[in-house]
Amino acid sequence: MNRFVAAERALRSAAPHQLLDAVREVLCGRYAAEEVELFMADYGLTLLQPVSTLPYTLAPLPVHTGPAGRAFVSQEPVPENCPGGSVRVHLPVTVRGDRLGVLSVTLPSADTAADCTAELAEVAEVLGHEVIVAERDTDLYLQARRKDRLTLAAEMQWQLLPARSCARPEYALGAQLEPAYAVFGDNFDWSATADHLALYITNGMGEGIEASLLTSLGVNALRNARRAGLPLADQAALADQAVYAHYRGDAHLSVLMLDLQLSTGRLQVVDAGSPRMLRLRDRTVTAVDFEEQLPLGMFEETDYFVQEFAVEPGDRLVFVSDGVHAVAAPGGEKYGEHALARAVTATSLVPAAEVPGAVLRELTGHRGGPDPDDDALVACLDWFGGRPAP
Repeated sequence: MNRFVAAERALRSAAPHQLLDAVREVLCGRYAAEEVELFMADYGLTLLQPVSTLPYTLAPLPVHTGPAGRAFVSQEPVPENCPGGSVRVHLPVTVRGDRLGVLSVTLPSADTAADCTAELAEVAEVLGHEVIVAERDTDLYLQARRKDRLTLAAEMQWQLLPARSCARPEYALGAQLEPAYAVFGDNFDWSATADHLALYITNGMGEGIEASLLTSLGVNALRNARRAGLPLADQAALADQAVYAHYRGDAHLSVLMLDLQLSTGRLQVVDAGSPRMLRLRDRTVTAVDFEEQLPLGMFEETDYFVQEFAVEPGDRLVFVSDGVHAVAAPGGEKYGEHALARAVTATSLVPAAEVPGAVLRELTGHRGGPDPDDDALVACLDWFGGRPAP
């Protein structure tokens, strides 16, 4: 049997909690691997956490430095020379642009590594797909993603989220929340079809569990309306009614709703609150202002309307919550649009999946400390252009 087929079959037939054991057995037996380890990116995208049973025996690896970190960021295999002539190859574990972690495989020689790295990269991709499926039935991989305990509010928020990044020929998309282990009100959501990309940036009022409950209600109401096939303005109206029916105006949810037509680059937008959008085009950053409408749930039976906007191939759109643009430095000055524009320009050559983390790291410097007063959300959408009609 072809060795790649053997690896694929082993992964597909393994129990959800035994994927690493299955891939380790077949790689050692068929590829002469000496060691095989799987690392998952943590919620804060700062560490690659080892996947193993307790007690953990391997130290986590940094995301942005070292061979494993370079493989994660570059999304390319990275070889590392080891004592005795062996080579450790670090392979990105990614599913449709969602960067899960790194598979590290130690091989006996450089020749062996050169011979099988391409196949091992495919094995790592299959492993990523199996991890996503396995997470329905085991907590092993979710536990490996956390370097600290999540607050209950953060646990609820992360369960609401889609992947942190995704990619298609037409676009690349990435988003990140901070503080990752104690987030409560901010949220992002997206869904794609053959013709459209729907993107939602939300900012729920309040803190802790109450903010998470509000956001959960709003996000699920929006999903329910979207999955019913309703147009964007009607999605907003239905979610508005759901939030108002429960809170009677005492709590509301700010949301920026976008529907991108993938064949043309036309955006339909409902701006219902505080999230902001900036456009980077030809190294020039412009704040894009829409007519702001009432947040969801503020009043009974609010009517919403759609505004339109066009993106061009090469455009980058960056979305932020008020925990970014309104955050204050120790002296009181707000981060604001000028500082945000500088951060967007400085990351113009960084892939979309890396932009949110880079902006949030700069925000930490502006804030003057690691502990924010509010949670913060950054999302980045790169538009490459629609595919020509066949």
